[in-house]
Amino acid sequence: MNETLVTLVGNAATAVEFRETASGGMARFRFAVTPRRWDRAKEAWADGHTSFYTVWAWRTLATNLTGSVAVGEPLVVHGRLKVREEELAGQRRTFVDIEAVAVGHDLTRGTAAFRRVVRGEPGLTSRYGPAPLAAGEDPWAVRETPEGRGGDEEPVGAGEPAGGAGPSADRPVERPAARRRTVRQKGGAAPRKTDSGLVTA
Repeated sequence: MNETLVTLVGNAATAVEFRETASGGMARFRFAVTPRRWDRAKEAWADGHTSFYTVWAWRTLATNLTGSVAVGEPLVVHGRLKVREEELAGQRRTFVDIEAVAVGHDLTRGTAAFRRVVRGEPGLTSRYGPAPLAAGEDPWAVRETPEGRGGDEEPVGAGEPAGGAGPSADRPVERPAARRRTVRQKGGAAPRKTDSGLVTA
């Protein structure tokens, strides 16, 4: 209540200082605002008096400022205006602070690319979608876990000689050939099954 919210357009005068506190991250930097006025006598734009502010940010905004703002960049700062007085070297000095609510680049002076920050690893039900797949990974592949297999079923490769000399005698070797014959007969006579369970023409 009774807060003074202001929006300032200027440039970052110093680098962002960041440090961790008990309540989270904290960042601050000096912000320079220089108005420009039309000089009728010279018929040209002239810079006015530069005002300096200390911009304070907390938690997520503080962390993002550290990796986004550099000295001299044009910014738009929106936040709460705070005026404080301190005594330094026997003199009373007035400081004007801005507790930032939002900070962004001034796009009238250039371009910027926004990058969303996601905390933690998003799951399948996250609003940001699942985690990216590894290179060459099939997104539709069915991934079986060892718990999902039958207790009596041997894992793939079981019973084969060392070095991959050939398949075991327990596994039929005619299945790939039967599948190929079924594809060639598509549209012709229906294939029939034998007692061994193999599909023949």
